[in-house]
Amino acid sequence: MAHNDTSRDVPQSVPALLARNVAQFGGKPAYREKELGIWQSWTWAEAAEEIEAIALGLLALGVARGDHVAVIGRNRPALYWSMVAAQKVGAVPVPLYQDAVAEEMAYVLEHCFARFVICGDQEQVDKVIELQDRVPQIEHIIYLDGRGLRKYDHSKLHALADVQAEGRAARPRLEGELVTREGALDFASTCVMLYTSGTTGKPKGVVLSNRNIIMTSKASSEFDRLRADDEVLAYLPMAWVGDFIFSIGQAYWTGFCVNCPESADTMMTDLREIGPTYFFAPPRVFETLLTSVMIRMEDAGPLKRAMFARFLDHAKAVGPKLLDGKPVGMVERLIYWFGNLLIIGPLKNTLGMSRIRVGYTAGEAIGPEIFDFYRALGINLKQLYGQTEASVFITQQPDHEVRPDTVGIPSPGVELRIAENGEVFYRSPGVFVEYYKNAESTAATKDSEGWVATGDAGFIEDGTGHLRIIDRAKDVGKMADGRLFAPKYVENKLKFFPNILEAVVFGNGRNMCTALINIDLTAVGNWAERNNIAYASYQELAGHPRVLDMIQSHVEEVNRSVSGDAMLSGCQVHRFLVLHKELDADDGELTRTRKVRRRIIEEKFADLIAALYSGKTEQYTETAVTYEDGRLGKISATLEIRDAAVVGDHATGKVAAE
Repeated sequence: MAHNDTSRDVPQSVPALLARNVAQFGGKPAYREKELGIWQSWTWAEAAEEIEAIALGLLALGVARGDHVAVIGRNRPALYWSMVAAQKVGAVPVPLYQDAVAEEMAYVLEHCFARFVICGDQEQVDKVIELQDRVPQIEHIIYLDGRGLRKYDHSKLHALADVQAEGRAARPRLEGELVTREGALDFASTCVMLYTSGTTGKPKGVVLSNRNIIMTSKASSEFDRLRADDEVLAYLPMAWVGDFIFSIGQAYWTGFCVNCPESADTMMTDLREIGPTYFFAPPRVFETLLTSVMIRMEDAGPLKRAMFARFLDHAKAVGPKLLDGKPVGMVERLIYWFGNLLIIGPLKNTLGMSRIRVGYTAGEAIGPEIFDFYRALGINLKQLYGQTEASVFITQQPDHEVRPDTVGIPSPGVELRIAENGEVFYRSPGVFVEYYKNAESTAATKDSEGWVATGDAGFIEDGTGHLRIIDRAKDVGKMADGRLFAPKYVENKLKFFPNILEAVVFGNGRNMCTALINIDLTAVGNWAERNNIAYASYQELAGHPRVLDMIQSHVEEVNRSVSGDAMLSGCQVHRFLVLHKELDADDGELTRTRKVRRRIIEEKFADLIAALYSGKTEQYTETAVTYEDGRLGKISATLEIRDAAVVGDHATGKVAAE
């Protein structure tokens, strides 16, 4: 499919966008980072100078065109600069998840044959050194933070500052080569390679070109009228496509400033200090923030609680109307203004969301109550639907067309179609080039006309053109009696309760649905404190009878909600248990982006699933776990299994029939 996107006015690479930004707004802040409690800032001109020094240093170290340069660490300006520097010398940046275990890291480093690795600190350096027998091709490790590295063998280990100094010194000798390599970059050159989270099998290396990243950044920035004076907080994993498109793609297209927090622990404080105007967070972040607000309100005095409830109820009725430009009466506006002054404004300020002009969430469905809460506060929170293979954007919600039950209309330049089996397909200028060294998977995902299979089942609404996603296509099945089984639909409804962190629903080919549930330790722990319930561990709290009563009431409320959907009413949960451990990426149960690995959970907890369907009221189990220091262990527990009330004629088909 031909795209008319090679117009002369569009720079053909990220380094070309950088040069344009230096010329257009060289003195404007491009990056900020908080270190030791102080914000440091770099203009576009200063950032370009740092990037050039890294690029020259990489040339001095022998980085060749087409080399893969791995980047591992938390969000820091110097690591973003390193990715752009790699592009300048014709190499390909490959960011890795910094919390990946050694096995996952080794696979990626081996698969992309990285000769150079740039690390944030000692922790990442140690992981790479530990893997050197598995990945002997690694020639040089470059580190940003040298603390703890003084006594290491430095024959292959270099401080990034030293690499830059070497680059600056070698400028007369290497400048010509750098100009040549940068000049050779075009729309077809690879911009970045990102590994999918691998819900099934090994992660795949998604090759994204300059065309993919730049045209998608252009279209999505114009869609939301993003500007050079916008501010973003870069706190999501650098290996995730969303961070790449927000912190490099859109940042370089529009020229806005990328702010890096000091650490994950200070993220909320840093968010308040920056007050971003453009903010993205997965639903889990918005849920956690709301949970913390509600916990604090529980501890407030009666007057404050009453005012909060009164003004929030009013805001829920009026806030979304104001956002959508709908008519609102003078008295209602006045009450909203007053509520904003006393309650809503200070709350938004506490959350660091006073200045948000465009807010997005994606990755999972977000609970309507949570979505409505933020819109009530006057925060323009919207949903998008995307994939690594699409350079993120497939659909977006336009202003004034925001609803919790859809993911919006096709992003500019994106075409959608729904296959006969309900699977969503798309094509766009953002469609990936290929899966690296995996022609078979590339052909299975992308056809000769450029249409990509999303793996998700959904439909386009008549009249609005909005896309609604039901579930992962491979997870949509049928109950034993032929009714539709869509586990994600029910799991998302369960996870809308702050007390439920994770839920996995089973039922394909069975005569009823059952669920494994994880409690949210923060929310349930706070509830336990207020109700004078003592507990010594997660396991003890998860098995407490009153906690099980509470979770049962949530499951039954979800059943009542699901029963109202004629298409999916067969998915009510008949039996459930609360797991004795949190599902964990280190144990292989979740991906690094916190998506459930359903097949692994089915294997690992096969005894518990069998017990749910056998009619038992409890089940003893032993589970392998990985501790934070990498040690392996086992935890055991006897778990109570509960029946939940279901609505309508779905109470038939009891366990004996299984």
